[in-house]
Amino acid sequence: MVYKIRFKSSVEKDLRRIDKGTVRKILDKIDSELVKEPTPGKMLSGKFKGLFRFRIGNYSVIYTISKNTVLILRIAHRKEVYRK
Repeated sequence: MVYKIRFKSSVEKDLRRIDKGTVRKILDKIDSELVKEPTPGKMLSGKFKGLFRFRIGNYSVIYTISKNTVLILRIAHRKEVYRK
């Protein structure tokens, strides 16, 4: 099954804070991994229960899955991704 990838509008702001080379790596990983199998990451717990995370270098991608859509909620440095 192929999944559609959607981005929350705030993810654009997250990506502007990251250098272009790293953004390209992150987007390539999202395209190659999440489209085919949306659960390569770790399931989160606590107040983030029901969400998934996977890391690309020092950056984490937080996402959720519903039916045939993967919604990217946040992309940030691993030290900052759970803040806000």
